Amino acid sequence: MSRPIVISGPSGTGKSTLLKRLFAEYPDKFGFSVSNTTRKPRAGEVDGKDYHFSTIEEFKQAIEDKKFIEWAQFSGNYYGTTIKAVKDVSEQGKVCLLDIDMQGVKSVKGTDLNARYLFLSPPSIETLRQRLEGRGTETQDSIEKRISAASAELDYAKTGAHDKIIVNDDLEKAYVEFKDFILNE
Repeated sequence: MSRPIVISGPSGTGKSTLLKRLFAEYPDKFGFSVSNTTRKPRAGEVDGKDYHFSTIEEFKQAIEDKKFIEWAQFSGNYYGTTIKAVKDVSEQGKVCLLDIDMQGVKSVKGTDLNARYLFLSPPSIETLRQRLEGRGTETQDSIEKRISAASAELDYAKTGAHDKIIVNDDLEKAYVEFKDFILNE
């Protein structure tokens, strides 16, 4: 079974962009784990494909039973990734990729998933601030929160928690490094 790969890094470092390129280039090699949620399905969403939909009671029981790698609560709904969801991807013969935050990384380290850890870093906090402001979708307050979280994540990355750190100062170069790490176990 292939080892799952945990990808983390501050918002605005290009994780989504790099992952989209990887999935486009290797459509059958990788998979995301299907998350659990207590929110109601939206139009067109399929249980077991988009999310595993559950009740709050079922979700809380799964938390108690330590079935989650990581979970959080947003606007009244719970969201989380189960250990089983990650193993399901591996059993399909695909490499499971997890895009999670620093708390999630710490949680995965507490499981038996034997994951590999990749951190995507901005060239600097100042560059990250410019990228977030450039999106035009963030309030100043939201940007400050993201910058503060990014500083904490960068400090955590300096502790050696990850197998590799890629500084995304050039998208092409970053993609080559990203792909190289992911493809070469």
